[in-house]
Amino acid sequence: MQDIIEQVHLWSHIEENAREIFKLYNFKEIRTPVVESAEVFLRSIGEDTDIVEKEMYIFKDKKGRTVALRPEGTASVVRAYIQHSLFLSPAPQKFYYIGPMFRYERPQKGRFRQFHQIGVECFGVGSSWIDAELIYMVKVFLERLKIKNLTYEINSLGCKKCRPEYRKTLFNFLSDKVSLLCNDCQRRFKRNPLRVLDCKVESCKEALKQTPLILDFLCEDCKEHFLSLQRELDEMNISYTVNPKIVRGLDYYTRTVFEVTTTALGAQNAVAAGGRYDDLVESFGGPPTPAAGFAIGIERLIELCSTDLLIQTDKPLAYVAYIGSESKKEAKKVIKFLRENNISTETAYEEVSLKSQMRKADRLGVNIVIIIGEDEIKKSVYRWKNMKTGTEGECSFNELIELIRRSNDQN
Repeated sequence: MQDIIEQVHLWSHIEENAREIFKLYNFKEIRTPVVESAEVFLRSIGEDTDIVEKEMYIFKDKKGRTVALRPEGTASVVRAYIQHSLFLSPAPQKFYYIGPMFRYERPQKGRFRQFHQIGVECFGVGSSWIDAELIYMVKVFLERLKIKNLTYEINSLGCKKCRPEYRKTLFNFLSDKVSLLCNDCQRRFKRNPLRVLDCKVESCKEALKQTPLILDFLCEDCKEHFLSLQRELDEMNISYTVNPKIVRGLDYYTRTVFEVTTTALGAQNAVAAGGRYDDLVESFGGPPTPAAGFAIGIERLIELCSTDLLIQTDKPLAYVAYIGSESKKEAKKVIKFLRENNISTETAYEEVSLKSQMRKADRLGVNIVIIIGEDEIKKSVYRWKNMKTGTEGECSFNELIELIRRSNDQN
């Protein structure tokens, strides 16, 4: 886990851009608890997934209830969607969230035990149009952040009608290769063979090279949905690759799954991922509801943005320096006036020398210093110094705002 200090401005920039784009598509913010009943995630994610088997923070509260720190956002949003009867409102219901998730896993580059995700969920639309629109929205967002070398990959996992036949075929195929699989995959094999396809261990990848492809087992409805998605993406001018080996690490996905990857992050190359989960709301006790969404890891974005994206760090635009107790009263009046006019202002809250105040203003990186002393009060003017250009002068109270804004434009 990490403290976020120096890069907070970059985090804010990413979050602000996400909010702006999501609002254009009529997504509304939702904030769910960090702690949920563990059953919320066990039911949705799948007990045979790495998240549940190895990574969830599960514990008993003081009443003996089994609770968990949320490892992902979709399950919580689905729970809220049903609990608050949001399905009674007109479809589509669209939500986005930004916040921390928790997984106890081996930390590596760009991955932390407390990590942060930006995610969206859309309920009530079965059309592939929304699937394509979600991918397009990811594209717009990442391009606004000036992230390059991105690859968009799509697949279909079928539905509850056609997936059982594929699962049976996959099970038979893997039966002869169990000894070649890692210990985790040997355990997953009997309970959920699709989980084996998601393994990142090289020996498993090698054993799975001739794996039957799920695209060959899709029912007619799923085939048409997948072809329709491709037509939608073509219309939106999104370059993509069909990757029949994408299965995602969560059990609730149906039909569309997609990943956005980059070569800039080494082995852990996924930037965004998502897809459709048409059965999840019903499995939680809600009405049959088609749904789709995606999630983006903020830590991954920070890595990709930090060298290419220059963000102006937050700093005061003005510093009000004062000399003597009488000048302090005038300084308070000036500071209040500047802040009321949306000018970020700093000062010395304890009386120190002018030299010390000027040094502090320089270290803070302010553009301009307003200097107030007894002579200035008598003459009803303020001295000022532009810390970037070194120019100095005098101005009246009424000229302060224009002076500071002009100096900011120049710098």
